[in-house]
Amino acid sequence: MAKVALVGAGGKMGCRLTDNFLKMPEYQVSYLEISEQGKSNLAQRNVTISEPHTAIPDADVVILALPDLALRTLSAEIVPLMKTGATVLTLDPAAPLDGAIFHRDDLGYVIAHPCHPSVFNWEPTEVAFRDFYGGISAKQSIVVALMHGTEAHFDLGRDVARDMYQPIDKVYRITLEQMATLEPAMVETLAQTCMEVVKEGFDKIVSLGVPEDAARDFVLGHLRIQIAVLFKEVNGTFSDAAYKISKRAKPLIFKEGWEKIFELDDIKEQVKAITNK
Repeated sequence: MAKVALVGAGGKMGCRLTDNFLKMPEYQVSYLEISEQGKSNLAQRNVTISEPHTAIPDADVVILALPDLALRTLSAEIVPLMKTGATVLTLDPAAPLDGAIFHRDDLGYVIAHPCHPSVFNWEPTEVAFRDFYGGISAKQSIVVALMHGTEAHFDLGRDVARDMYQPIDKVYRITLEQMATLEPAMVETLAQTCMEVVKEGFDKIVSLGVPEDAARDFVLGHLRIQIAVLFKEVNGTFSDAAYKISKRAKPLIFKEGWEKIFELDDIKEQVKAITNK
């Protein structure tokens, strides 16, 4: 039976993990939380909060379900308490890539991040969104990286991650740098920014008089088809006119050289913006 210490158990992500661990008697879990809201969240789940100085040294795996801004300070308090050979499991690549996680050579360091339920898994959008935040069951895949340690550390971290993020479709092993290319570079720096601009465009056409409901159905419907075609979820293509207009629009909307966001030096600057106040 693996012993797990879940640090930040009452937070947004911590509660999702807590809800899953409460269903798994095969783990002996200690739940750690210091915020008043987090303590209240755990009290609603009838979870007893453990003390760090007793739970951390006994744990085989310590999960840092903490905000990026807090990881540098709090990992320096938590990691020194861990026993030799244990595994640090973090949930995001930003802090590890920035060197914000306290390091010990005698520990293993594994990063595991959810892909989140796909827009093409045929789950309603609300269910897929609430699955991440509220524990509703929609399958998702995960990516897992070994930053430091042995294959045994990776295997343990992967297995715990697969259970705590359940229900799982696929588990992909990638490197820390590849994970940072996915997030923040791909899904936040690029995709979220593009979606924010699409939303600004939506607000603009509504302000010009297009009925909001009509605009929403039109835009979201076309986005779904465009994603399906571009990512080859369906066999299809756009019209010649659509390709012509996108070719004209790209240099007007995107600055030449925007692809540098996928270069490691730029990614490191992106994560600094995340992990530093």
